[in-house]
Amino acid sequence: MANVSLARAGIPTAEEILEPSPGAMLRRRIFGNIGLLFGAVVLLTIVFMALFAGVISPGDPYDQVLSRKLIPPIWHDGPKVTWEHPLGTDALGRDYLTRLFYGARISLFIGFAAMLISGVIGTTLGVLAGYFGGRVDMVVNFILTTRLSLPVVLVALAVVSLIGSSLTVVIWVLGLLIWDRFAVVMRSATQQIRNLEFVSAAQALGCSTPRIILSEIIPNIANHLIVVATLEMAHAILLEAALSFLGLGVQPPEPSWGLMVAEAKGLIFFDSWLIGIPGAAIFILVLSINLVGDGIRDVTAPENRN
Repeated sequence: MANVSLARAGIPTAEEILEPSPGAMLRRRIFGNIGLLFGAVVLLTIVFMALFAGVISPGDPYDQVLSRKLIPPIWHDGPKVTWEHPLGTDALGRDYLTRLFYGARISLFIGFAAMLISGVIGTTLGVLAGYFGGRVDMVVNFILTTRLSLPVVLVALAVVSLIGSSLTVVIWVLGLLIWDRFAVVMRSATQQIRNLEFVSAAQALGCSTPRIILSEIIPNIANHLIVVATLEMAHAILLEAALSFLGLGVQPPEPSWGLMVAEAKGLIFFDSWLIGIPGAAIFILVLSINLVGDGIRDVTAPENRN
């Protein structure tokens, strides 16, 4: 009776005070995950650099001044070192910090676009195979097995060398080659929930198959989807860097991080920072994306929701 009186008066009961709300529990899990917080801060910083590269960069990424070529970064000693070029300049006199900012834009765009294409393909195939089973599952498994028999890097190299290299070609080639993980994970997750009560209830109510998939299946496998998406985005960024390093990815004079490494490979024993800086940028970006993906998995895992 006392609890009823308190509820009518708008005063929270002892049980409500002691038991945190779902939002409070979610915030506690997020802020208690150091990896997720660190990865999110680093990733948001790189996204900020990419979005506002034209504002915060000290120069033009295509501006070549041979008289200022190979200026070392500020942590080196020498008469040419200057704060006008904090990370130095490359062999053509282009400011390295500026090219690093604009390179983040290219890497993030390629990674996100390729992940989006592969996610649509893989999620569609995986959900259909997991929900319908039978012949649909058999056909999807055949397509998946065929894809897994093709080495991604070799196929990408062959296709890009035949068609020609451009930003659009690289995005589509990567998007059409890295959907297999989406398909495998979404198929398994869909199989686990397709016979649960809420799906059976929607079927008993006469809901159409597209509505069941979109309103019942997809929301309940979204955490798996987000984790795979972060992994595949990092995978696409690494593949783009590898293709650019081999000369079949983003073409000069675009400031791709992989291309920056390729352009400096002849100076690795003399000016190793030309390779170290974009290499470290690729490492940090991929690490931050993976930390975010692992953190989301930990936060949304059922065993961690209490």
